[in-house]
Parts: sequence; structure tokens; C-alpha cells
Amino acid sequence: MDGLHIDSLSMRFDLPNGTHIQALQDVSIDIGKGEIMSVLGPSGCGKTTLLNICAGFLAPTDGAVRMNGHEVKGPAPERGMVFQKGALFEWMSVRDNVEFGPRMKGMPVAKRREISDQLLDTVGLQDFGEKAVYELSGGMQQRVALARCLANDPDVILMDEPLGALDALTREKMQALVLKLWKESGKTVILITHSVEEALLLGERLLVMAPRPGRIHKEYRLPFAEQGVNMDLREVKKLDGFAQTRDEILSMIWEMEEEIMGRSESAA
Repeated sequence: MDGLHIDSLSMRFDLPNGTHIQALQDVSIDIGKGEIMSVLGPSGCGKTTLLNICAGFLAPTDGAVRMNGHEVKGPAPERGMVFQKGALFEWMSVRDNVEFGPRMKGMPVAKRREISDQLLDTVGLQDFGEKAVYELSGGMQQRVALARCLANDPDVILMDEPLGALDALTREKMQALVLKLWKESGKTVILITHSVEEALLLGERLLVMAPRPGRIHKEYRLPFAEQGVNMDLREVKKLDGFAQTRDEILSMIWEMEEEIMGRSESAA
């Protein structure tokens, strides 16, 4: 079956003192091919843990993740990851970073060059291919990270707060780029964010996770990502339902954070 299927997933971290942390508890999600889904929740609710299991970086305590009909047992090219910071090879040029995956696959030089030319043009860095990574701004480095991910032609792109460290204007431009790449590539995208507005803009589906142990608290199906493909994102924020949904989710997460703080004070 196409898509990413998360089945009764639980994750427990055992600590040296004999106690444990239950990061996730019985999470089940079916994500269809070509969907873009954002995930929100209070700090410590297991968002990144969930993404790392989908990437194959962690093995769950219980349950399984299946991709296109087979169980995820580790990292694979079908699942690309974009981190909060680009995790680029700073000693390489921009082009060499983009071509790294194809080169590891043994792809011929001419084909690698064709791919990097196309992707650098797509992310607006066609004139920066021979630049060193350290010469680029943070936003430009994240564009390189996106291009490098796409160069491997993954079925699913997993994004762990990829825009969190950017200034407001650059972040808005990158949000528009993510929507453009999603629509043009047909890739499945799962994006973790702490920004409610960003989750609304970049999620056809939006999941709100409950405090630890992480569970799906509520799911929204939204029109804003599709509308944002052809509209200025500032105009999308003015559409009917955007502000109301934003305020509803903000209140929901604020109540969760207060609950977490109350637990901490009681434990103290």
C-alpha cells in the first residue's frame, strides 16, 4: 500500500536510574501519497521522536512504521530528512552538497550535474553552486538542504522545524518555497513546527499532539496549504477560518502547557 502508515506506535526511553520516559503511546496515522501534514504540540510531547522513528533513526518500543508496504527498519533513500539546521557539509560547495546523495549511489557525473542544475534553479540558487556553504545566509543554507534532500528523490520528506531558526521575512519566503516544492514534486511531506501559523499554512492535515506520553489529541483538515500555493501567504492568513482556527489551537496548546507546568509544580 502506498504512503506512510504508523501503526500503534509507542516509544519508551529507559533511564540509568531504573525509571523510564514514555515519549509516545499508541500513535496511529495513515498518510497518503502526496499529502502535506504538519504536527504541533507542547514541548516534550514526542513530535521529534515520532519523526525520528519515521526516518528510521530510532526503533519503536511497540508498533511499527510501514512505507509503501514494507516495515521501516532504518534510514533509506525513500525517506529524506531536513533538519532545523541544514546539517550540510561545510567543507563542500553548494553543488557538491546537492550532488552528495546521487554521487553515493554511483550516478554518472553528467547526470548528477543535470540534477543539481535543475534543483538549484528550483530553489533559486542557480548562481551559487560553486560557493562554499559558510558563505551563505541561514535561509540560503536551508534552500541547499531542501535541494540536497530532493536530489535523492525520496517518496517522503520529513522536516524537523526546518524554518525555526530563520528571521520572519526569510521564514515566510521559505514557507512559500516548501508549498511550491510540495505541489510541483508530488512528494509526501511531514513537518514538525512550534508555530501555529506555520502549521496552518503548511498542513492539509494538522495534528495536535497531547503532552507526554505523546498521543494524537486532535486532527484538522484544512484548505490553507492548497490556497497558499497560488496566493501570497499574508493574504491566506486573512481568509475565513484562519484566525479562528489559529486561536482555537493556541488556546488548546496553552491549556496543555499549563497542565504540564502544574504537574511540575506538584512534583516539586
